[in-house]
Amino acid sequence: MIHGPSLAIGAAIASIALIVVFLGFDTISNESELVLEPTPTIQESTQTIRESKLPNFSMATFLANGSPILGDPNAPVTLVEFGDYQCHFCNVFFHSTEEDILKNYIETGKVRMIFKDYNIIGPDSITASHGAHCANDQELFWEYHDILYSNWTGENNGWASSENLAKFAQEIGLDMDKWSDCVINETHSQVILASNTDARTLELTGTPAFFVIGPDGKATKISGAQPYVVFESVFEEKLKK
Repeated sequence: MIHGPSLAIGAAIASIALIVVFLGFDTISNESELVLEPTPTIQESTQTIRESKLPNFSMATFLANGSPILGDPNAPVTLVEFGDYQCHFCNVFFHSTEEDILKNYIETGKVRMIFKDYNIIGPDSITASHGAHCANDQELFWEYHDILYSNWTGENNGWASSENLAKFAQEIGLDMDKWSDCVINETHSQVILASNTDARTLELTGTPAFFVIGPDGKATKISGAQPYVVFESVFEEKLKK
């Protein structure tokens, strides 16, 4: 049986720990390396699909500097998403399309998925990326990715504040000492920078942007929060090859 005083002491300790985390996060707001570029035009849901060989880009441009693979690592088709955790249309994709892709293609071993950062909305986007990569150190990247989009309420309105990011980390059971040290020390700055560089190398003009890479080495670019049927059509075409 847990007594009232014990609960009070525990709550006080937890509150103090969170305060320390929030104060530590203040150092990230002045991060000099991750300077945001002028915000590109955000892609509307107008269908944009283009297939091309990849003559000018190595596969690392698509696969490196991102999340752990979601799904079977040996799946024949790869879906790469470049996104910003504050992006409106990224949130639309997460809530309206991603679940069906997971159920019908990723969980069945046909498609594997990788998420890459393209921070174009604001400073909280960068801090959220740090939070996700630090969660990855504890093998909870996708859980943190999901809780971010599940708590999305807009762009640059404070929902992705350092305080809230720490609360999300607690909610999914991360070791807060390890996670907060990782975020405060900007452990994954170079990976985030490199992912943003990859996005610019690929001449992306907004988020979300997707590349579907088939076993034949061809990539189809899908821009914007397209409906499920668009992804389904591209996946099925790739799976034939």
